[in-house]
Amino acid sequence: MELRKLGSQGLEVSALGLGCMGMSEFYGEQNDTESVATLDHALAHGVTFFDTADMYGSGANEELIGPFAKANRDKIVLATKFGNMRGPGGSFDGINGRPDYVHKACDASLKRLGLDVIDLYYQHRVDPNVPIEDTVGAMAELVTAGKVRYLGLSEASPATIRRAHAVHPISALQTEYSLWSREPEAKILPLLRELGIGFVPYSPLGRGFLTGQIKTPDDLPQDDFRRNSPRFQGAAFDRNIELVHAIEAMAREKGCAPAQLALAWVLAQGDDIAPIPGTKRRKYLDENIGALDVTLDTADLARIDQIIPAGAAVGDRYASMAAIDS
Repeated sequence: MELRKLGSQGLEVSALGLGCMGMSEFYGEQNDTESVATLDHALAHGVTFFDTADMYGSGANEELIGPFAKANRDKIVLATKFGNMRGPGGSFDGINGRPDYVHKACDASLKRLGLDVIDLYYQHRVDPNVPIEDTVGAMAELVTAGKVRYLGLSEASPATIRRAHAVHPISALQTEYSLWSREPEAKILPLLRELGIGFVPYSPLGRGFLTGQIKTPDDLPQDDFRRNSPRFQGAAFDRNIELVHAIEAMAREKGCAPAQLALAWVLAQGDDIAPIPGTKRRKYLDENIGALDVTLDTADLARIDQIIPAGAAVGDRYASMAAIDS
């Protein structure tokens, strides 16, 4: 497995990480036994970068991953996040970036994980009511206290990133990025490279859409949050599935799966990029890892740009974009 550096503070991760959110929530029913087997399988195949958050399953995802992380502490890089508050019963209670909450959230995550230190700690969403300097200042205190090694932000705007980085070095930015979510290319990626910040794309397979596995909205479980996503509804779905068909055709020519082509494209965008496709099943993990064997030359990349140019996808990324810093 290729290793990639995120930021200039010393953080190094596997080129392909594993997003663990779906193991505990949002993507249909859970199977903890298969999820734990997937974690072990990932590490056995060179994946060392694992991503969770305190909001996934209202803490259940950290508790699920904790024993695996503790048993393999010196072999993995564990990232978690704070900021999206969940209430009793799983309610979504807003964003909190207050300094006191930063410390409280970190201690709670460490307890659920059963660890002494978090490798990469992200602010999951930017709190518009708290200056980013105050939030990152508190995160920096966690580094000084030895509870966190590296700092990250998620879905932050260029202005916020610059202000945050001036308080304490930011090692990684996590934002949605894929063949159908190419917005970071305009301003985010150039800024990250100016400042020396690594990039961690989440949903690099377009929330599973680019795998070709979803033929109609009815293929999604009833409790799957994607049913509420504008890109998975009505005319938007019909237009977006045409993009997938084009990728499927090219993947057949390349002798790979559509998911592998989509991941290979993300990986080819720079060696400062480490995507974290999510899965809770070993068979899909194996498929994702296979993307590392797909080589895209200049002509391939140009063709993909023609098939799915920036802005080609129809519909917003979320039902509400209010929580996205802009």
